[in-house]
Amino acid sequence: MRFRTILLVIAIVLIAGFVALNVDEFTRISTLSLGFTTIQVSLGLVMLVLLIATLLIFLASLLYMQSRHALEARTHTRELNAQRELADKAEASRFTELRAYLEAQVVAEQQRETALGTVLADRFAQQQQVLLARMEQMDNALAAYMGELEERLMRRTPAMSYEQPSDNSHTALR
Repeated sequence: MRFRTILLVIAIVLIAGFVALNVDEFTRISTLSLGFTTIQVSLGLVMLVLLIATLLIFLASLLYMQSRHALEARTHTRELNAQRELADKAEASRFTELRAYLEAQVVAEQQRETALGTVLADRFAQQQQVLLARMEQMDNALAAYMGELEERLMRRTPAMSYEQPSDNSHTALR
């Protein structure tokens, strides 16, 4: 229990003990003036009833304030939970957007890689065609040079004959 509650309970117990010890004085009849009339009543009981009424009003006010505070706290808790849910949804939305962005970037990168692969394959094919054409040109040029050399050799030595090579000798021209 809180300190204030303990203090209130102790005060009530002390007042109840005081009334119990002085019951005769509290119940003795006396004349009281209300301003416009006078009445015969026990002053102690009137004071005790006023004290109890004040205590009840105080407790009612305390209960009202506590319940109002509890309702406000509950309202604030609901609002905080609603804000937390909105924040969680916004965060999830940001993650979803980030995932979509990253997936779009991956797809774009894959498309770029595919396009670059196609361009690279085309360039390799072109270079291979160029290389084959050059090799064919070089082959033709080499064949032409060889033919020209054979023709020159034939003109210089028209009566030359080729001998069959012997065991370890090379073909010789005569």
